[in-house]
Amino acid sequence: MEWYNEPPDWREAGDSLVVQAGPETDCWRVTLHDYVADDAHFYHRAVDGDFTATVEFTGDYESQYDQAGLMVRDSEERWLKCGIEYVDGAQQASAVVTREFSDWSVVPLDDDPASVWIRVERTGPAIEVFFSRDGREFTMIRQAYLTETETLRVGPMAAAPRGDGFETVFENFDVE
Repeated sequence: MEWYNEPPDWREAGDSLVVQAGPETDCWRVTLHDYVADDAHFYHRAVDGDFTATVEFTGDYESQYDQAGLMVRDSEERWLKCGIEYVDGAQQASAVVTREFSDWSVVPLDDDPASVWIRVERTGPAIEVFFSRDGREFTMIRQAYLTETETLRVGPMAAAPRGDGFETVFENFDVE
């Protein structure tokens, strides 16, 4: 595993990865806001072909757009980030698919769960994103075409576009 945009503070402890997201970090391309950001913290490894990646995580979300979850990345212009994004004072299940331009979708949650699980399944060029509150029952929240590139980088990500940063803890990251 290696960092793309190493955070100001992080540590591994057993199956846990604790990340302090730095301020004014994000991944976004052009849509609506007409800017490009590519400095979210992404701890990844290369994965060939089809895969299923899952992680459980918690976050001390405080500021608008604080976010944590999984990223699947081909290049600066082709990637997916998904997980929790803090929007208007509440956690939202979120997925951003970027193929030159970012395309964001959110699913409002009826509460702010202490921890959540995100799963990404790749089948050929397609990606599916699943959300769970218990790690057993998953609901699909997004399906999209991403890329035909064989080898992608996959792993936990965190960013704090507007705030001073926050701490998130990832547990049991797994790729099959």
